[in-house]
Amino acid sequence: MDYKGEKSEKRRMERFTIELPAKVSVLDKQRDNKTIDFLTSNICAGGVFFQTDQPLPVGTEAKINLILPLDTLKKLKGRKACIRLSGTVIRSERGGMAIRFEEDFEISPSQDRETIP
Repeated sequence: MDYKGEKSEKRRMERFTIELPAKVSVLDKQRDNKTIDFLTSNICAGGVFFQTDQPLPVGTEAKINLILPLDTLKKLKGRKACIRLSGTVIRSERGGMAIRFEEDFEISPSQDRETIP
């Protein structure tokens, strides 16, 4: 809390409220690959928050494919890009979870039925 009794913002990166389709892949208890479809709630360069009634446990490692529509750019109208990221669940709460991104990522053209390699 700051001196006015308001909650201080601790984030170092600007966060954007945006809904992007995402596929999150994790290993379940049987070590099988499980892919879950989500929509982002907000995102920044360091991580993402997903609203969900079934958040993953803190410490869960995940591979994330964010699907970014490019139809706002005339040359790429109707095409999409897929941003492949890795991250770890750092907060799991009622109504959602936060995943911190690792530093490596890949951006490539997307197919309609994008899968996680």
